[in-house]
Amino acid sequence: MDNQDHHCEPEITPDLIKNHGLSEWEYDRIIELIGRKPNFTELGCFSVMWSEHCSYKNSIALLKTLPREGDMLLVEAGEENAGLVDIGDGFAVAFKIESHNHPSAIEPYQGAATGVGGILRDIFTMGARPVAALNSLRFGNLENSRVKYLFRNVVKGIGDYGNCFGVPTVGGEVYFDKCYTENPLVNAMAVGVVGHNRIAKAVAKGLGNPVMIVGSATGRDGIHGATFASEDLSAESESKRPSVQVGDPFTEKLLLEATLEVIKANYLIGVQDMGAAGIICSTSEMSFRGGVGMDINLDLVPAREENMTAYEILLSESQERMLMVVKGGYEDRVKEIFKKWDLHAVVIGSVIDDGYLHFWKDNDLKVSIPAKSLVLGGDAPVYHRETKKPKYLQELSKLELQQIPEPVDYNDILLSLLAAPNIASKRWVYEQYDSMVQTNTIIGPGSDAAVIRVKKTGKAIAVSTDCNGRYVYLNPKVGAQIAVAEAARNVVCTGAKPVAVTNCLNFGNPYDPEIYFQFSETIAGMRDACTILGTPVTGGNVSFYNESPTDRVYPTPVIGMLGIIEDLNLITPSHFVKEGDQIIILGESKGHIEGSEYLAYIHGKIEGQAPPIDLKKEKILQAFLLEAIEKGLIESAHDISEGGLAIALAECCISQKKTIGAKVNINTDIRQDCLLFGEDQSRIIVSVKESNINKLKGLHTVYSSINLLEIGVVGGRALKINDVIDVDVEQLFSSYYTSIESIMKTPDKK
Repeated sequence: MDNQDHHCEPEITPDLIKNHGLSEWEYDRIIELIGRKPNFTELGCFSVMWSEHCSYKNSIALLKTLPREGDMLLVEAGEENAGLVDIGDGFAVAFKIESHNHPSAIEPYQGAATGVGGILRDIFTMGARPVAALNSLRFGNLENSRVKYLFRNVVKGIGDYGNCFGVPTVGGEVYFDKCYTENPLVNAMAVGVVGHNRIAKAVAKGLGNPVMIVGSATGRDGIHGATFASEDLSAESESKRPSVQVGDPFTEKLLLEATLEVIKANYLIGVQDMGAAGIICSTSEMSFRGGVGMDINLDLVPAREENMTAYEILLSESQERMLMVVKGGYEDRVKEIFKKWDLHAVVIGSVIDDGYLHFWKDNDLKVSIPAKSLVLGGDAPVYHRETKKPKYLQELSKLELQQIPEPVDYNDILLSLLAAPNIASKRWVYEQYDSMVQTNTIIGPGSDAAVIRVKKTGKAIAVSTDCNGRYVYLNPKVGAQIAVAEAARNVVCTGAKPVAVTNCLNFGNPYDPEIYFQFSETIAGMRDACTILGTPVTGGNVSFYNESPTDRVYPTPVIGMLGIIEDLNLITPSHFVKEGDQIIILGESKGHIEGSEYLAYIHGKIEGQAPPIDLKKEKILQAFLLEAIEKGLIESAHDISEGGLAIALAECCISQKKTIGAKVNINTDIRQDCLLFGEDQSRIIVSVKESNINKLKGLHTVYSSINLLEIGVVGGRALKINDVIDVDVEQLFSSYYTSIESIMKTPDKK
């Protein structure tokens, strides 16, 4: 764009159309919709709005098959900037997760920081004050110096933005696998609370109402960020650094306060964040929702660079900006509020009734197109792509267990797995985040799920992000079911009832039939799990094209789960609490090691099937635990996940400042390594006071389809399991908590 002559627009050629990411059919469709050939600026508008990132053209048909309705949902999926769930007492929770993968692969610090900024704006444009942030991250092998660079700077970008903005970063997950080497995944989630009387809509209405741009000035950063996020990463990506936006969390904090003040004063018709595709996105989507158009003078948009063209202003993704449609006559009051917060608030146009977007620059009409022609749900294209079952599924489907040697030293295996980056504590990450700001964090990072107090209600919300990409790789449908089930199980372990999900679906190129098979099967799995568990999908994000010339990521459908705790007294820790408490496994252990961390990390094999899961039993398990917690029978509860039973027991012993041991005996004919490190689903370790054991067994008669097995007692200074593991808790603690820190402190190999 910088080389463009600012006084004349380039001729539309087949190469120019292709460079804008549009197919020949799509270009012909544009001509059909607007009744003529588009000019260069209009071509740019269609390019970003019809990109996968904005239009969901390759995914929306399948996304619509997900369960999207529920008694507690206040808006439909995709209808507003974020999902909105009624939690009672006149309050609602807004929450959403989105990706910033491609920008983070190029500029990890700014890519991650602006990912956080964008998702926070989605929350407070709903009128909700952000109360928590989470993230779900994927990187390659930490022995790779480039991966360490990406990891270090992504974490710093997330931490700096969240800490400066003043939102607690309370949870998330980090996984490492070589398939993410060139394509790190950076998924940011935010949660906010809003009173029912303060909910804002992303809509334009009212003939003549003023349209205002508020927040920061507009520059050339981020132009074509949406189309950049809708193509594979390649060597040329390095030359696209201008596509990565630059964030300012201090400005965003001011924008938050000013926006909430305007909403409280009831001056607004609607408001929308300017994220991907900038002004053209917010104007078209708000107009379409309201069945109106807009007449906009781009000369009035505050610019921080000289000689910006209409094309550049419309497509800029400069951060900390929003579009507001204000009630007529109140624009000066809105300006006063934003002036108080030292921010721009400028009337740039008005609402019109012809359904068209008219953009003027230098007294020239640069764009005149129907809002409907640009947007998802309007005339944006919708595709049904070809699917083909990947060959690797057949090749990897069977594991010969007899070829896996049993460990000689189980203590050594346990300590090695505790230090494995996928299992080890992510303390090095979350200690860079302020998890306690706002003073509402009850359970922070390092537990099954985070728990945040909701002021003025006596309630709390529990939130988690979950996905084991390896499972989804080995069986996309079952792996997706597990992602939903584990996210729900994690919030249940804190005492919360799961109520809704948001998702961030990270995949390779959708034009590859094998990738689209993964995507299609993943949606089917999510649909099954969300339906059975009663957790409708409130919205989220699809990120395709996460591949490079050398690799493609595992299909990684990250699930953000929201749960509600009606009584703060029911909040349950994940770690053992008191010596003498009895240890019980809820759920059945069958020794499934296929797809496990043990098999991958210790034996270097990624083979077999994802662990099977019975979703109906999962629902009963969760109901059993919740009722036991409500009756005061449970001291602690911890989901058994990566690393299996032995790892979960170790985490129960050390996941607090004061460590405590346990002695466990399990009589079984399952092979010891399969028993201890297998990753069977729908299992939870609970600790129970001895005086409550019989009460728990009495309740279990109602839930008798769920296996209940007493396995041991809390106490001592070691973890002892059967006669094969006997490790001092301080050793467990050291392996678990220092592993990633040690790797990050080690100088890179020359």
